[in-house]
This record gives sequence, structure tokens and C-alpha cells, in this order.
Amino acid sequence: MDNLIYYIPLAGIIGIIFMIIKTSWVKKQDEGNEKMARIAKNIADGAMAFLKAEYKVLSIFVIAVAVLLVFKGNSEANSSGLVALSFFVGALMSALAGYIGMRIATKANVRTTNAARTSLNKALEVAFSGGAVMGLGVVSLGVLGLSLLFILYSSIYGVDDKDGLVTVLNIISGFSLGASSIALFARVGGGIYTKAADVGADLVGKVEAGIPEDHPLNPATIADNVGDNVGDVAGMGADLFESFVGSIIATMVLGAIFFTVPEFASFKLGAVILPLALAATGIILSVFGTFFVKVKEGGNPQTALNTGEFLSAGLMIVASYFLIDMFLPEAWTLNGHEYSSMGVFIATIVGLIAGLGVGKITEYYTGTGTKPVTSITRQSVTGPATNIIAGLGVGMMSTAVPIILIAAAIILSYQFAGLYGIAIAAVGMLANTGIQLAVDAYGPISDNAGGIAEMAELPHEVRERTDKLDAVGNTTAAIGKGFAIASAALTALALFSAYMQQAHISSIDISKSTVMAGLLVGGMLPFVFSALSMGAVGRAAMSMIEEVRRQFKDIPALKNALEVMRKYDSDLTNASKEDIEIFEKADGVAEYEKCVAISTSASIREMVVPGLLAVITPVLVGFLGGPEMLGGLLAGVTVSGVLMAIFQSNAGGAWDNAKKMIEGGIEVNGEIHGKGSEAHKAAVVGDTVGDPFKDTSGPSLNILLKLMSVVALVIAPTLYEVWGGDEVTAQTTTETVIEQTTTETSANKIIKENIEEVSTTDSTVTKTTVLSVDENGDTVKTEKVEVTKKEDVKG
Repeated sequence: MDNLIYYIPLAGIIGIIFMIIKTSWVKKQDEGNEKMARIAKNIADGAMAFLKAEYKVLSIFVIAVAVLLVFKGNSEANSSGLVALSFFVGALMSALAGYIGMRIATKANVRTTNAARTSLNKALEVAFSGGAVMGLGVVSLGVLGLSLLFILYSSIYGVDDKDGLVTVLNIISGFSLGASSIALFARVGGGIYTKAADVGADLVGKVEAGIPEDHPLNPATIADNVGDNVGDVAGMGADLFESFVGSIIATMVLGAIFFTVPEFASFKLGAVILPLALAATGIILSVFGTFFVKVKEGGNPQTALNTGEFLSAGLMIVASYFLIDMFLPEAWTLNGHEYSSMGVFIATIVGLIAGLGVGKITEYYTGTGTKPVTSITRQSVTGPATNIIAGLGVGMMSTAVPIILIAAAIILSYQFAGLYGIAIAAVGMLANTGIQLAVDAYGPISDNAGGIAEMAELPHEVRERTDKLDAVGNTTAAIGKGFAIASAALTALALFSAYMQQAHISSIDISKSTVMAGLLVGGMLPFVFSALSMGAVGRAAMSMIEEVRRQFKDIPALKNALEVMRKYDSDLTNASKEDIEIFEKADGVAEYEKCVAISTSASIREMVVPGLLAVITPVLVGFLGGPEMLGGLLAGVTVSGVLMAIFQSNAGGAWDNAKKMIEGGIEVNGEIHGKGSEAHKAAVVGDTVGDPFKDTSGPSLNILLKLMSVVALVIAPTLYEVWGGDEVTAQTTTETVIEQTTTETSANKIIKENIEEVSTTDSTVTKTTVLSVDENGDTVKTEKVEVTKKEDVKG
């Protein structure tokens, strides 16, 4: 059975082969006319320029941390300098996932536009194929990297005994640290980039100049389309890659406690390898699900996407049952807690249902036409202030049901399978990441396709088809964000539990001053982090707005074309021949590259401080305040971070779709409000406020709380050694137990065995036994003291 680990990398290889086939198919599709190709090239060049600049900065960070990890690993027991290799591979895989996603998205966008010239189904097929490359790339790289490293380290240190397994898991946790670090910088940097461009395009283009945001006259439009890829493709890919591998590693660490349980004798690594096996199976089923995403002309793309996603999820439930039954014994007991394979299976289902539930609630609070979003549209009639108040209220209220669902998932999964159940619930939620991310990445590809159709001035029916795909993309993005938040909560809790195990902490007492201080500081961090990221968006957006205004003012051809646009209220169908000539002279004169450069330099510069905050804070608190204070910090940042992430993501999404509803025309008190109305201008302001909420600080918080937990997990063994183990961090409980065993061997000889004291610390159990032999009235007492390591008692 132990040899099953050698088959897991095959799933990753199959996923990569499928990804290569899909990439080749997308590239073979026609990219349309010369103008479409030129616009797509500008977007691709901008996206690659950003990635190149970002990865150049991140390479310095990766090298510096890797060097520190070499010294850390070599200086502590049950670890090695190879933890730096794990960190490097995790960072490389995360960066590669972002690169693959960006490359395919910038190939698929223009081909989706061209496909939309003929049919909706063809456009969906191209956009979804591009998303599938991203989704399968992320999960395949994750499974391949983790399984190969586990095989490598197992061959070096051996996993036949507990010490060898602990060493392997300590080293492999560096993989999650590398993935989380890149993910945070990618999310923050990408979010700053996309929102700086979006705000500039919206406020100057829509509100001031009165032109559509994707109009070719708008200098920020290329940067805006680049931002869709940078934030929603590379950023989301890195985010879910990090959640995916984080949940697997946390479950592997927690599964190690069952290594010495007698029922696992035939397959000691069963609970350790199970999460990898579930993830590998998810790859195969995600590939299978992609073949069922098809739509007829006039059909609903949402139905097609749901068919593939729910089919994969249903098959995953069935496969999980058989895998869990194969890898785990039917029942076992540890520390008085009874476990069963059926309990672990139910915990997996609980995680999947909770993820779907949070996604559907997110859809309700952010979807077009729903009661919460409609309430925002109605309050937009009275101006930006009431629009913003309504959006804030919707965002705050939207936290209630998701938190209750997540809390219920935590309680139920713990009841059925303990801490291991919470971790396996996160794995169950993310097992279908391949197709979930394919559906997510489809959204920004469709959005880009619509932008290209607008800039290339294609017929109206093309834009109608891309808008239909884009509208579904907004819903899938909302559900994806719900999944990301729910999985972040469970993954962070699983990592937190793994940290406590590695730091030898059995419980954390919030009545201690240091723990309470850590709790408060942790609760504060998401607010500071959000302030830093939103402040960065504001500063970058100001630079973008000034540049767009400058070009509208200083470039004569642009200025004249704008006057023509205003003259005909953006509808040139009735324009004179002279005015058409003036308008056409402005084609391509906007200095798009300057706006791209502003977004790139601002995002790279501004992402550093929020990123370092997440990495440095847990290290400082852990070494200065101790392992328990760090535990308090992690608890605080998890609770506050999950709430803030839900609030910001949903408020931003609701504002966005409220604007779209008004653009389509709404009736309030018998009056129609549409594009250009005062209600629309108010909605644009609300959407602009919500943009950094939903695309910068909100999604980045998911990674913040997981990254801090991963950093804590990596430094836990060092903290245990630095703080002196039992002497400093242990809570000692002593109970006097008068447990008497009396044996009367004859009329004149009585033997009494009294267990008089049991003293428990976080890592040891000390038992004092007094043996009394009473013979012919003479009593002889013998005292025996036994000190046992707690891990051996657990075993």
C-alpha cells in the first residue's frame, strides 16, 4: 500500500498533457482581423511586461528567504536545509501557474472575440478552454510538485518511523510557504494594477469624457484589459494554488498523529497520503468534466458551466468514498476520540457543501437582479452617498450566513473526524479546483473579449454575445471568490492546528495577557493590510487619472475626436462624413503604453510593504512573545480576516452589478434611469469605491491569513527549541489520583498498588505509583516514577 505514493505524480502528468493539448487547440483558432490582433498584442505585451517586472522583484525575495531557511533547517532537530528547496519549488510552481494562466488568457481573449462573430457556443468553447488550461495547470503543478518532493525526502530520511516522517513533513511545509508568498504578492500587485487602470478608465472615460470604458479613445483601456489578466487570472490562480497545497500539507501533518495507531499497522501512511490521493483524483475528474461544457446558440452559458462543474463534484464525492475506505481503517481510537473512515468521508462532504453554500450566498448578495443589488440601484437615484451607504450595508449583512455555514462546517467536521476532519473538509472543498478555476478564469477572458470587440468596433451582435459570456463570468467569479474565502477559513484553521501540534501546544489560554495581546494584534492586521492595499490603489489611480486627463487635453486628435463623440452622444451612426474622418484620425493615437507603465511601476512598488507585513509579523511575535502569543495572533487574524474578506468582496461585487443593472435601464417610481443618468453616475462612483474592495484588499486577505499560518507552521519547531519546550510554553496540570488496586495473595499477605499522582505537561505524562506490600503486619512501600513522552502515549 505504501507504494501508492508513486502513482500520484501520474495524475499531475496527465493534467499537464491535457493542458498542452488545450493550449495548442486555442492557439490554432483564428484571432480575427489586423486591428483585433494589434489590440490583443498590446494587451499581451502589457501583461508580460508586468509579470517580468514582478518576478524580477520577487526573485530577490525568494533567494533571500531561501538562504535564511537553509540556516534555520540545518540548526534544528527533525529538519534540514532542504526546507529551502521546498520553499523554492513552491514559489516556482506558484509563479509558473500565474505565467501559464497569463499566457493562455492573452491568447484566448481575441480568439473568443473572433469566435463570437459566428456563434455563442464557439465563443464559450474558446473562453472555457483557455480557463481550463489555467485550472488544470494550477492543480497539476501542485500535485506533481508535492508528491515528487515527498517521494524524494522519503527516500532520504525514511518514513518507516515517526521521527523520519516528522522530518519529511517539516521540510515539505516550506513548499506551502513558497506558494503562499508568491500568491500574496501576485494578488496584491495584480489587484493594485487592475484597479488603478480600472478607476482611471471609469472616472475619466465614463464620467468625465462620457465614452465607454473600453472605447479605443480611452488611453487607459489597454491597461484596464491587462489588469483583468493580472488580477483575475494570475492573481486568482496563485490564490487557489496556495489554498490547494496549503490544505493538503496541513492534512498531511495532522494525519501523521495516526502513524503509530495499531489499526494503521498495515498502511501507516494512509492518513498522510490520503489528501494527495484526493487531489490527484480531482485532476482526472476535472479533465472529464470539461468535456460536458457546451451550449447551443441562444442557450444559457451558466447552465453549461454548471453541468461540467457539478458533474465533476458529484463524481468526486463517489471517488472520495472509495479512496477514504481504501486508505483508512474502518474505525480507530486515539486519546479517547473515536474515528472512522465514514466520519472522514462525511467531513469531506461537509467541506464541499459548505463551499457550495458560501458560493451561492455570495451569488445572492452580488448577482444582477437580486434583492440586495436592486436595493443599491434604487438608492443610486438619490446620489453617490446613498449608493455607497447601501453597498456598505449589503456587504456587512452578507457576512452572516457564510460565517454560520463555515462555523457549522468546522463543528461538524470536528465531530466526525477531529482536527483531521477540519483539514480534510478543506481538501474536499478544493478537490475540484481544476474545473472551478477553469470556470473562474473563463470570466476575465470573456471580459477581455468584450473589450476587444468594443475597441475593434465590431458589429453590435458580437458585443451582445461577449456581454452574455461576461455576465455569466461575473457570477462565476462571485462563486469562485466565495469558494476562495470558505476554503481560506478551513485551510487557515487546519494550518493553525498543525502549527499547535508542531509547537507542542495542547491549548491556548486567552486569559493570559500575552495571548490576549496577540489576539488583538491579529484582529487589527487585516484592517492595516486593507488600508495599505487600498491606499496603494488610490495613489496609483491618481497617477492614472492625471495621465488620461493629460492625453485628452494635450493630444489634438484625441481632443477633436472626443468633441465629435460628445456632439453625437457616443452614437456615430448619424455623424457627418467630416466628423467621421476626424474620429478615424484618432484611431491608435492614444499613448496606451504610458498608462500600462504607470500601473506596472505603481503595483510593483506598492505591493512590497503589505507583503512583508504578512511574512515578518508572525516571526517577530513568535520569537518575542512565544508560541502561545503567536497562536493568539493567528486566531485573531483568521476571525477578522475572514469577516473582512467576505464584507469587502461582496460589497464590491454588489456595487459592480448595481452599475450594470442601471446601464441596462431600471425603473424607479415610474422613471427610467440608464446610461448617462444621474443614477448611473452615482453607481459608477460606488463601483469605483468597490473595485479595490473586491479585487485588491478583499481577495488578498484570504492569502494573508493563510500565509501567516504557514509562516507559523514553518517556524514552530524552532520556537519550541528557543522557548525551552516544557519549561516555558507548557501548561502543567497535576491531579492527585487515589486509584487503588488490592491483591490478597494469602491470609497474611496483601499487595496494594496506589497511583497517587499524575502530572501532565504539553509534551510529557509523569505517573507516580506507590506499591505497598503488607505481610504479617509489616508494610514495605516502594515508589515508582514513570515519565512518558506525550507523543508515545498518543501512539
